[in-house]
Formats: sequence, C-alpha cells, structure tokens
Amino acid sequence: MVPFLMVLTLLWACCKTDDPGKPEPSGKLIFNFLHYCDGSPMIFDTTMYVNEAGNPYQVNEIQYFITDITLHAADGKKVVLNKENDIYYVDTDLPGTHKWQVADPVPAGTYTGVSFTFGIPQAKNQSFMYVNPPESNMVWPEFLGGGYHYMKLNGKYVDSVLRPFNFHLGIGQIYPPNSHNYDSIIAFVHNDFEAILPNSGFTITKDQVINFDIVMNIDEWFKDPHTWDHKLMGNYTMENQDAMQKMKENGYNVFTAGTIR
Repeated sequence: MVPFLMVLTLLWACCKTDDPGKPEPSGKLIFNFLHYCDGSPMIFDTTMYVNEAGNPYQVNEIQYFITDITLHAADGKKVVLNKENDIYYVDTDLPGTHKWQVADPVPAGTYTGVSFTFGIPQAKNQSFMYVNPPESNMVWPEFLGGGYHYMKLNGKYVDSVLRPFNFHLGIGQIYPPNSHNYDSIIAFVHNDFEAILPNSGFTITKDQVINFDIVMNIDEWFKDPHTWDHKLMGNYTMENQDAMQKMKENGYNVFTAGTIR
C-alpha cells in the first residue's frame, strides 16, 4: 500500500511540472522603417529621380499609418502585435518614429511571413482620437468621411517649372452623375489595404531580440500596375477616388522586408 504522504508528494510534483501559469518562451521584435527609391535610400528635397512616366521629381516628406502588424506562424496561426495600441505612425521628418519597439512578447517559433494594414481600417479610423501632433495633423475632413489620412506623400515634379504634388491617400467619396457637391455624396470608400511582405519569414527563440526592416519602395507608388503621370493626374489626389484607387492598387508592391537580424 502506497503511503498517503507519498501520494500527496507525487500529485504536487505533477502539478508543478504542468503549471498552466508558466509563461511560454518568447522574444522581442523591433521594426525599423526605411524609405528607398530605385533600390537605394531615398534622398529627399532634390530632383534626382524620374518616374515611369518620365516625370523628374523629388519627395519632400512622407507621413503614414500602419495597423495590425501580423505574424503568420508556420502552423497557420496569426499573431497580431500590440493589440492594445496597434496603429503606428511613421514620419520621415521625425527619426524617432522610424523605430518601433513592439511591447508585446513574440511567442518563440517559426513565422512564414509578416503583413499589415496600410492606413487605418474603417472600424478603427475614428475622428478626434488624436488630440496632439504629429498624428493630429493627419486629420481627414469630416465632410469627406472623417478620421485620418492614411498617407501624405508630398513632393514636386518638373513640368517646365517645378510644380508641387500632394499624393494623399484616405477615404474616398462616390458622387451621383454630374455632381461634385459635398452634400450629394452617396457613399464613402475605405482605401486601406493589406500589405504582405515577400520573403519576410523568420525564426525567433527564447529571449531573442530581432530587428526587422520594413522598406517603403517609393518609386513603386508610381509604376505598377498604373503608370503615374503627374502631368495627367494633377497636383492633388484628395477628393479623387479614381486617383486613390490607382494609388491603392499600386501600393501592393510598395513594401518589402529588408534585413532581418
């Protein structure tokens, strides 16, 4: 007959080994946001680039939001990072925004890729949720759908003289035929989209810190599948859903994974 104390000891040992409160092994991720053009780091404020349509141009500044960075695990599961604070703002004029140290621990394991929403999806794009700059400077007018710009990409192109362009993406509007009156808007179009980073798989181990570079390839905004001619498209994209639809479709190839280390 097994002594009573021995039974208790065995039960205690089993409970200790299978402790459900024991934390799973995890590591940390740091995302670095880089901005390239023609395969090299973007040089701002100088007219040294030529787009697919043959327009010489320069870029002065870029501001944008990304949401719901998602890790795709090898077993098919998805891990959404920073669920409590999942909208991140990047500004080329503010170096402090170029690095995002993710607060959430990342479960150790192998991930086949990374994706995110470019912009802010409808359910989260709430007016007045930012009261301080720089994010509050991204406000999108209430009469045009409210919330915030997904992106402001501002620059200049050559058309005998240097002309400004505001390549802005946000909520679009649908008007009835032969009308462009704000009071006649019949629908809003949410132009956020999923960016899937090619070749973005990685493995993270217990207590490992991984730096992951996300690259915006700026030249891609202007060439695939739509060749963007600034002279034809005009200086402004805001309030022009046809233009923003082309931007959205060109955006699928804009982001790539850089160095993962």
